[in-house]
Amino acid sequence: MKRSEILSRLLVIAGVLLVLSVPLAVHFYEGQGIVEIHGRMAESGGWSPNSIHAQVGVPLHLRLTSDDVMHGFAIGQSDMPVVDVAPGKMTEVTITFNKPGTYTYYCTRWCGPNHWRMRGTIEVSGGSSDAPQPVSPPLYMTLNLNIDAPHPAIATPTERPSALRGAAFAAMLSSSYLTNDYYRAHSPSQAYLDLRADPALSSLSNPNVWDLVAYIWQSNTTPEGRAEGQRLFARNCSACHGESGGGDGVFSASVNAQTGKFPANFTDPASLLGASPALLQGKILRGGMGTGMPYWGPIFENETIWSIIGYIYTFQFDEVQK
Repeated sequence: MKRSEILSRLLVIAGVLLVLSVPLAVHFYEGQGIVEIHGRMAESGGWSPNSIHAQVGVPLHLRLTSDDVMHGFAIGQSDMPVVDVAPGKMTEVTITFNKPGTYTYYCTRWCGPNHWRMRGTIEVSGGSSDAPQPVSPPLYMTLNLNIDAPHPAIATPTERPSALRGAAFAAMLSSSYLTNDYYRAHSPSQAYLDLRADPALSSLSNPNVWDLVAYIWQSNTTPEGRAEGQRLFARNCSACHGESGGGDGVFSASVNAQTGKFPANFTDPASLLGASPALLQGKILRGGMGTGMPYWGPIFENETIWSIIGYIYTFQFDEVQK
């Protein structure tokens, strides 16, 4: 056999071994609790790998780097702080899961119009039971809401409602209007019509009744919750919906080019005042079909979503306390 032929065969064998070694190396690192994750813009592939495994109670060591631009890394429904992932640099973090389940990791920096597609999953097994725990259906499903149907406001105010002014009439309200169940299941415009039809409130003007609606909406949130909602809105929503909620974020034109629709304008009373908190919960959890609105169910915990919703309504109502 000629020397050149032997060399060619050796190169072929070496190439095969190199290809086979890649998945073996990944599993080896996972077995050691060490995973190297590369970030790229969604158009270039997103996170790689985008699916990893971990064990309950066993530290998972992550080595993070970016192959293009600055990204952020976070794990949904966990206490892990956001980590910057810089191009050409390696950042190491360690996280330990205390219960099994599927966790979603995602990019927190607006790296492009499809930024929200930068998601991956961590399958965590072990612990007391691998079986998923029963979960109550979200309120929008319990109420059988069609979150994709139009929801224009039945009525809108002639001036911006104020929770502070509404507080002056709070003693006239039936306590049933102030319950969390009422607040979450009704849109502000539905609440206005209910209050307007209440004989106990017949002496109030229409603007006064709208002020009471603002008071009900604020009474079911807290300053701390609204502040948390504002922080999360700025990080996760403002690039499309705009910092002021006007549907004019930096990526709103890209969303329109892809879907033919602009992101929801929360400063428009005819739109937002027709949406109940339960409907907004569905939009956030599941996303909006054909609208470009991503699903956030695997990212945010339930109370976090209600905090964001509480903040969104501040685009319509003045508060007692900022």
